[in-house]
Amino acid sequence: MKGFVEEFKAFAMRGNVVDLAVAVVIGAAFGKIVSSLVENIFMPVIGILVGGVDFTGWALTVGAVNITYGAFIQSVFDFVIVAFVIFMVVKAMTKLQKKEEATPAPKEPSAEVKLLTEIRDSLRHHNH
Repeated sequence: MKGFVEEFKAFAMRGNVVDLAVAVVIGAAFGKIVSSLVENIFMPVIGILVGGVDFTGWALTVGAVNITYGAFIQSVFDFVIVAFVIFMVVKAMTKLQKKEEATPAPKEPSAEVKLLTEIRDSLRHHNH
C-alpha cells in the first residue's frame, strides 16, 4: 500500500499534471470571461444587426414530443461566436509572441573573439 501511495504522489506531483491542473482552472475562468463577453457584448450587438432574432423559441411538435430545434440552432450560433472570439484572442497573442521572438538576443562572441579579448586584457594588465 505504501508503494502505491508513493507512486501516486510521484504521479500527481509531476510537472505535467500540475501544469494541466493550472491550465484547467485558468481555462474555466477564461471560459467565464469569454461567455460573459459573448452574452453581454457580442450577442446584443448581433441581436441588433439581425433584428433581435432569438432562435430559442423555435420548436416543432410531433405528437406528444416537443423538438426544440431553435435551442440547438442558438447553441451552434453561440459556439461559432465563442470560437471566433477565442480565435481572435489566440491570433492577437500569437502576434505579440512573434514580436517578442523577433527581437534577437545579443550573440555570444566567438571563441576567437573571446581569446583576443583575453590577450588584449592581459597585455593591458602587463603594460600598466
